[in-house]
Amino acid sequence: MSNLYSEILSHIAQTRPVTVETVVRGESGLITEGLQRRLVPGVVPVVDPKGRRFARVTAEYDGELLTVREPVMPRERLIVLGGGHIALPVCEFGAKCGFEVHVVDDRPDFANRRRFPDAAEVLCDSFENGIRRLGITPFDYVVVITRGHRHDADCLRTLLPGEEPAYLGMIGSRRRTKGLLEMLKDEGFDPDRLAKICTPIGLDIGAITPAEIAVSILSEVIAWKRKPEHGAPGRACSDSDLELSTLEYLAENHDPKAVVTVVETKGSTPRGTGAKMSVSPLGKVTGSIGGGCSEAAVIQDAVRIIGTGRYQLFDIDLTGEVAESDGMVCGGTMRVLIEDGSEA
Repeated sequence: MSNLYSEILSHIAQTRPVTVETVVRGESGLITEGLQRRLVPGVVPVVDPKGRRFARVTAEYDGELLTVREPVMPRERLIVLGGGHIALPVCEFGAKCGFEVHVVDDRPDFANRRRFPDAAEVLCDSFENGIRRLGITPFDYVVVITRGHRHDADCLRTLLPGEEPAYLGMIGSRRRTKGLLEMLKDEGFDPDRLAKICTPIGLDIGAITPAEIAVSILSEVIAWKRKPEHGAPGRACSDSDLELSTLEYLAENHDPKAVVTVVETKGSTPRGTGAKMSVSPLGKVTGSIGGGCSEAAVIQDAVRIIGTGRYQLFDIDLTGEVAESDGMVCGGTMRVLIEDGSEA
């Protein structure tokens, strides 16, 4: 199992999405006999009735066989171009939302680790060089909030000919941003790419302070990340709950454990399909499938399965009295796969 999770991390470290395909036979059994798992390069997006494409964990039944496909997307970077006063809360809030934040500014007083402790990387360089050094990918979310439109234009001139990010937003008034985009159009840049730039950046929530503006920016970024209608043709927008931190733990930790994965949900549940956690012999949990009674219901079964080499499908009912007594307001059901992860 550790080799599998290490291989997954290797794929996504090289910006290659991958799908984990698990075939389960029956409700329970020996892993060696009834559970098969393999990695499939890339992600086959789900297409909804409106033709929108997005990545999602799927569970399909064929008789006693259950096939679960979990898309794993590369780590999503939030690239902040400009290190001014708005960049501070954008970096802080972006990191708390799970993005790997990279900040670029050409001023040493603004581009340093002390100023941006939550950033994964701070580059003190010209915006053009910083963008080239970062190497934009389709899994990046780019926020252009430099100190002036001259620098904004330099950023866009470098960004537009390259790989298209998942999101590109630019700060500024409607009048000034419209003029800048018209200028770039006259310079020969692709009108379709220009039309996709979110500007003025952020959702219109009446934001005034830097923190409020950061909230509006991150709200728009998250909307592009989570809502499939924003996905460019052919691009999968990830809504999987499979977290990289849990994968990293499973790849690195070789102690006895059970692995619990949500493979199916109905109604309102605290976490979606693909949510994953590990359980130690003492009942210590890493990761989460929703907390509260959703986890308490399976922890004892998970502990019992450690060291047995077995797996089990388990149904959690969040509509009953136990959920109500714990204050759960979800009212749905979850099916989870519990498997012995002692070899991981």
